[in-house]
Amino acid sequence: MLTLYGMTGSGNCHKPALLMHQLGMPFQWRELDILHGASRTPEFLAKNPNGRVPLLELDDGRRLAESNAMLCYLADGSPLFPDERWQRAQILQWLFFEQYSHEPYIATVRFWVHYLGKAEEWAQKIRETMPRGYAALGVMETQLQKTPFLAGDAYTIADIALWAYTHVAPQGGYSLADYPQIRAWLARVEAQPGFVPMRDRP
Repeated sequence: MLTLYGMTGSGNCHKPALLMHQLGMPFQWRELDILHGASRTPEFLAKNPNGRVPLLELDDGRRLAESNAMLCYLADGSPLFPDERWQRAQILQWLFFEQYSHEPYIATVRFWVHYLGKAEEWAQKIRETMPRGYAALGVMETQLQKTPFLAGDAYTIADIALWAYTHVAPQGGYSLADYPQIRAWLARVEAQPGFVPMRDRP
């Protein structure tokens, strides 16, 4: 059985978990508290020298890091990552956008505010970072004015990747009030068969 090492409340960790639920793939979840160094132990570093979660362990012992790589691997052969070359390129474009233009600003600010409780202490740093997060939301809003899902008319792993931290952006202080298309898209994603919500840390 597949094993997914992750931390509850992490959007990156929920991405492959959500996908496996939707594809009907059984897996084991192994909780790691990265806030207390669980991904930096010698035992875990032997599995992933980068010391990060999520980490997917296959039945044969091979391991795959990076959430978006997991999405591509797990969804291969399914409608969520279709074979057609242009469709795949569109999906990959959004996966790269998520990691370079979205996650570093939206997920990072959420982490500072929601998990580290640094909203006041790091107020200036947060103010300097948030415009880039809003810029990413603007790109998504523009696309979603044209198509119901990010890569076109159908739900794909691009939507899973961007849903993960967009839906919790308000936990970092971002407002989605000016993004009606994003709010409607979030509802469409959450209405997909097999959808499971992301739990927060206790």
